[in-house]
Amino acid sequence: MAWVARRIYLHVIVFLIILEIGHATEKDIRAPGATAPGDIIIGGIFPIHEDVEKQNNSFAPHLQPCVRFDEKGLTSALAMINAVEIMNKSPLLAALNITLGYQIQDSCSDVSTSLRATAYFTQQTRCYTGGNASACGQLVVAIVGASHSEISVAIARQMTLMMIPQISYSSTAVILSDKSRFPAFMRTIPNDEHQTAAMVRLLSSYGWNWVGIVTTDGEYGRSALDKFVSQASEKGICVAFKLSLPQSVTSQDVCSAISQAATTIFKHPKVQVIVSFAKPFHMKQLYRELRNQVLTAGQNMESMRKVWVASDGWSSSSSVLGNLTLKDIGHIVGFTFKSGNLSSFSEYLSRLEADRHNYTGNNLFLQEFYKLPSKAVKTLREHTHADTTYSVEMAVSAIAQAVASICRSRNCKTPGTLQPWEVLQALWKQEFNLGGKNYTFDDRGDINLGYDVTMWRSHEGNIHVHDVVAEYHLDKKNFTYTNHNTSEQLLVLRHFISKCSNSCVPGEFKKTAEGQHTCCYQCVNCTENYYSNDTDMDQCLSCDTSTEWSPEGSSNCLPKALLFFSWQDGFAVVLLTFSALGILLALLVSALFLHQRDTPVVKAAGGPLSQVILFSLVVSFISSMLFVGRPNSFQCKARQVLFGISFTLCVSCILVKSLQILLAFQFNPALQEVLRRLYQPFVIVIVCVALQATTCICWLVLKSPFNDIIKSPTTLLEYCHEGSYLGFGVMLGYIAILAFVCFICAFKGRKLPQQYNEARFITFSMLLYLISWLLFVPVYVTTSGVYLPAVEMVVILISNYGILSCHFFTKCYIILFKREQNTKSAFRKELYEYSSKTAQSVPMSESSVSEQQTSSQHCIISAPSLSLPAATSLKPDVVTNCRVWTTCTSLQRGSITRHHCLRRSSSI
Repeated sequence: MAWVARRIYLHVIVFLIILEIGHATEKDIRAPGATAPGDIIIGGIFPIHEDVEKQNNSFAPHLQPCVRFDEKGLTSALAMINAVEIMNKSPLLAALNITLGYQIQDSCSDVSTSLRATAYFTQQTRCYTGGNASACGQLVVAIVGASHSEISVAIARQMTLMMIPQISYSSTAVILSDKSRFPAFMRTIPNDEHQTAAMVRLLSSYGWNWVGIVTTDGEYGRSALDKFVSQASEKGICVAFKLSLPQSVTSQDVCSAISQAATTIFKHPKVQVIVSFAKPFHMKQLYRELRNQVLTAGQNMESMRKVWVASDGWSSSSSVLGNLTLKDIGHIVGFTFKSGNLSSFSEYLSRLEADRHNYTGNNLFLQEFYKLPSKAVKTLREHTHADTTYSVEMAVSAIAQAVASICRSRNCKTPGTLQPWEVLQALWKQEFNLGGKNYTFDDRGDINLGYDVTMWRSHEGNIHVHDVVAEYHLDKKNFTYTNHNTSEQLLVLRHFISKCSNSCVPGEFKKTAEGQHTCCYQCVNCTENYYSNDTDMDQCLSCDTSTEWSPEGSSNCLPKALLFFSWQDGFAVVLLTFSALGILLALLVSALFLHQRDTPVVKAAGGPLSQVILFSLVVSFISSMLFVGRPNSFQCKARQVLFGISFTLCVSCILVKSLQILLAFQFNPALQEVLRRLYQPFVIVIVCVALQATTCICWLVLKSPFNDIIKSPTTLLEYCHEGSYLGFGVMLGYIAILAFVCFICAFKGRKLPQQYNEARFITFSMLLYLISWLLFVPVYVTTSGVYLPAVEMVVILISNYGILSCHFFTKCYIILFKREQNTKSAFRKELYEYSSKTAQSVPMSESSVSEQQTSSQHCIISAPSLSLPAATSLKPDVVTNCRVWTTCTSLQRGSITRHHCLRRSSSI
């Protein structure tokens, strides 16, 4: 009897529906439905129609007729029916001896209609909870749907009252993930937060930062718009315009809104990328209006070509093109949900095509559909979206497995035994399997599988919308190409430039005018010492001016050139060569003088003093080398001190020789006696050097030289700071004073025999020294830069070579090439000739003086160390031990006779 009752019940339901619905036409005021009996009833809400006829002619509550049949909505409903039939045949439910039934209602893409259609579900639940279950119909334990987010939000609020689980297959609004507001809502797809993030990632990867947005007004459009704008701004992507189209496709404002949207797009030619969350109907009308405005303006259709980024709402709806082609509108990149194996649904459509009458008895949607033109199933196949179908199958499978998990421990065949909230609890806790894969809802009720990225293409007049070119992974937030061919297919998108302003190249920064979008800017060169190393930088970065610099418009910082008087510098090489040559010559002269130490020339040059002078010159030449190379603290301190002490030693030795000359030619007996007592050669040298050493020590202790850096805009000049320029001046001034004393003393003895005349060479060398250092002071003060050390080095070399040339080279010439003059006999001969010449050159014109003097005696005493080679050359009193002979010459001038006597030492 049970099967009889069931059959009667089925016929009653169908009869009532037929009476209520009649023929389902676009002008009908009743909503069609589809039902099937079962132990457990699942509800379904699908948009079989696109809208309702909103003609409010009555204030009384009434149904509004549904219009514009939607084949995509019908295929989604059929996918649910097929999924229910598959689950009923599965071992999972067969083992429990239970079957699933369904009650599918048309939402007509309208909130009010959807609420009326689903009111029955909540009424049945209240009926069972009220206690009079015998008067109730079958309880709906879960609902699949709705499609649009705005409708799902409204239904979810209603379902939450009775905690009836609702699983949507395409509602992606982010708000629905708020479990505090919609605890009974779940979905088998990601929410729009992930889709907009994927779109932003796509735009950013192609450098598109000036885009437009088209949305359909409603929860879905507003939610997607808000998320996209916030995520895009974080990536520096600006929205040029936001176009919102009315939710209802039959609204009187649709035409004007679409016309205004097309005008806005047409007036923004720089916007080459448009992101759309609109309905398929809106996109179809928008493309048509765009074409009309382009043609009206007399422009080529190529100006309409753009990159359209399609949301899941229309990314698989090829009907949006109408009579346009992809060549007209450009490229469409769509985001779709993950899809699975659709072989079972394809078989279902084949059975439907073969024996449609067996499938339309309880499905008034199909009854209406088959009134459309022929090849209806072919049309269904064309409007089958793999991702939507798979999402519906996932929802039915999840509900079926949740029901099975509960019914294993109870008898679910009795109506009212299984409550909706129990199914909801089971859905949250357990995994479910589909196609060999396990799935589970996350803590927000979503199943996040990622997205497939499709790119529409045209082939032989047919539009292919399901070509997957890439996948977006939610966990890694990146794209992977399906194969090499698809990556090349996406390269064509790089020809599109969607920017308000051209990119600022490295070396420039973006300058935005007040009130403008941040993506509309001028490119301005970075100023000096600032740089930008990436495109479209908001500001330039600062260089570390202590070590770096950059010219205007630079893309990176350049290290400041470190400058110093380098060893590789050509001028330094020349000076170093002269320094090394000077050291070599000084050593060679020293060796020669040691070898010829007993000859008259060497004795006349100073004997042991000459070796001291040569040693000091070697040290001075070495000190000049310290002026080359990168300065360091030790080098800065050593070079001045080493030169100061070594050259002081040299000049002090020359001073001793100068005092010998002064002593030898001083005829005032009293003054000569004083000079003879003061004349202590070694003491003089030690005291002079000690004073200079004291000066240098005080300089080093109080404020010593140090290495420092002068920072200029492009260079770093590393140099030796003298620390105390007073100490530096005192050191040089002290040497200058000694040199001046030498010059004065030697100047008086400049008329000695030329062959052995030390005074003349001392005079010239000291004069050269004084002139060079007097020139050094103003040059040193006014010069800066790399070659400042070279200035002092040149003066040192001039001073050293002056002494080396004047004091030693002439002697070396005699020793090497005039050996006949380096003998005692030649020395006596030279001295005799000089004495004779001196005696004959007494002035004759001094009559007034000569008249008062009857005779005078002129004596020239030749100090052994100067005019003759004596073994004790440092003691002028050896003259008294020499044999003295006198030559007198009588000169007759008028009545006066003068006697000139020349006393000569003959102890040679």
